[in-house]
Amino acid sequence: MDDLEIRLADTPGSLSRMGTALGNAAISIEGGGAWVVDAKGFAHFLFHDGAAARRALESAGIEVATCSQVLRLRLQQEIPGQLGLVTSRMAQANVSIQVLYSDHVNHLILVVDDLEKGRAVAADWSSTQMAEARPRSR
Repeated sequence: MDDLEIRLADTPGSLSRMGTALGNAAISIEGGGAWVVDAKGFAHFLFHDGAAARRALESAGIEVATCSQVLRLRLQQEIPGQLGLVTSRMAQANVSIQVLYSDHVNHLILVVDDLEKGRAVAADWSSTQMAEARPRSR
């Protein structure tokens, strides 16, 4: 999965143009969000094929700043503190989280500065979560 950082004008219809360009190319958005800071539009959206999404957007004159591979984690959402625990593990491994959001199927999506270290933390997190979820024998 890939995260695209997309730059949009802070004008009515910018998101519509983006959505239309992706729809015309039969590309689905899997998660993400958009916001405005200092009259500039920014978006981070998740795609199965970031290169194809980038081509569709750039063909429509929409600026794509970056395309990054992401980490996908499943948190135990019914347990408070999960976000703090996983982000603490990233910090302990000296991994800086650049972007964080959820996808459409409740995975935590992270764009990090060191993908290999982040993958190691994510793999350890996932295996720990799986072990804790197993029923314990008496």
